[in-house]
Amino acid sequence: MPLTQDRAKPAVPFGGVYRLIDFSLSNLVNSGFLKIVVLTQYKSHSLDKHVTKTWRMSTLLDNYVAPVPAQQRVDKTWFSGSADAIYQSLNLVDDEKPDYVVITGADNIFRMDFAQMLERHIETGFPLTVAGIRQPIELADQFGVIEADPENPWKIGKFIEKPSDPVGLADSPNEVLASMGNYIMTAKDMREAVVRDAADENSSHDMGGSIVPWFVEQGAAGLYDFIDNDVAGSTDRDRGYWRDVGTVDAFYDANMDLISVSPVFNLYNRDWPLYTGYTGLPPAKFVYGHHERLGHALDSIVSPGVIVSGAEVVGSVISPNCKVNSWASVRSSVVFDDVVVGRNSTVNKAILDKEVVVEEGAQVGVDHEHDRSRGFTVTESGITVVPKNVRVTR
Repeated sequence: MPLTQDRAKPAVPFGGVYRLIDFSLSNLVNSGFLKIVVLTQYKSHSLDKHVTKTWRMSTLLDNYVAPVPAQQRVDKTWFSGSADAIYQSLNLVDDEKPDYVVITGADNIFRMDFAQMLERHIETGFPLTVAGIRQPIELADQFGVIEADPENPWKIGKFIEKPSDPVGLADSPNEVLASMGNYIMTAKDMREAVVRDAADENSSHDMGGSIVPWFVEQGAAGLYDFIDNDVAGSTDRDRGYWRDVGTVDAFYDANMDLISVSPVFNLYNRDWPLYTGYTGLPPAKFVYGHHERLGHALDSIVSPGVIVSGAEVVGSVISPNCKVNSWASVRSSVVFDDVVVGRNSTVNKAILDKEVVVEEGAQVGVDHEHDRSRGFTVTESGITVVPKNVRVTR
């Protein structure tokens, strides 16, 4: 919040032209998996619209990306967790009759070749394979942590949710293996597991909270270390990048990761492209070259349709169809689509949601108490968030 006030989190804009869901979908498509359903529930209209307009696959080859809402096919309840969402959507699996099913969250930033993970899944023969990423041991209490079986490095020995006394990895004692929320399951075993889970009234009906621990108890869960995943075109600097953007601060930091000279996450990897739906927009334009009114952007991403008119943009991500007017300053900020920044205004370390208008001479992110008094969210780290369609006055 407030970025999810009107939309599901996977539909939140990111990196200028993308939505968060584009990263998971791009990974699946690049991995060769071309029959995909997106299980939706919360304020899903903008997400459905984006998926429907953008992710149009070849009907000739029977490929698709299809948003599927909670249909109440089982009873008159909505999804009560990720495992329940799968249980209530088993008809989709029955229709396609796959051997294996890839399950991934739709709101993380990463590149991953799921085909390599599937190879490991088939090779080890476990019904479930969980992808894990190495994280500093001091962050273990923020994740579900995977511990390998001492006798089999590809088998999960323990799965502990947010441990207070984690055990470091054998080859890296200062790190733990955190669950990425990416799974591959053999289809028949998945069906049996979610049907069993649905009958358990004490279950949280969640993949990480219910399904994975059950398979671990049965000695039937394999692990896949993300460090083994070799994505085409990746570099030593951006290999293994994964971010869970579950907070405003994490979302902001992930955007800032994009804009350095050697970015921590590289949007320009043509061997593993990121797909999205912006077409037909004019190029970005920078106008006025007078020394008192110089339209320019430094260390920034500037999207199509943007006009920087006699203003400065520094260390920021500017989404399509925005206009930054003369003598305005936008610094260290993330600006969503169709925002207008008026003359002589200042935006500093802020996130402006769609269609925000910053009036002439107004300031955002300069006086945090003033920002709070106007109803804006200000995080502990000092990021000001202005909700959608707000007009910012002095």
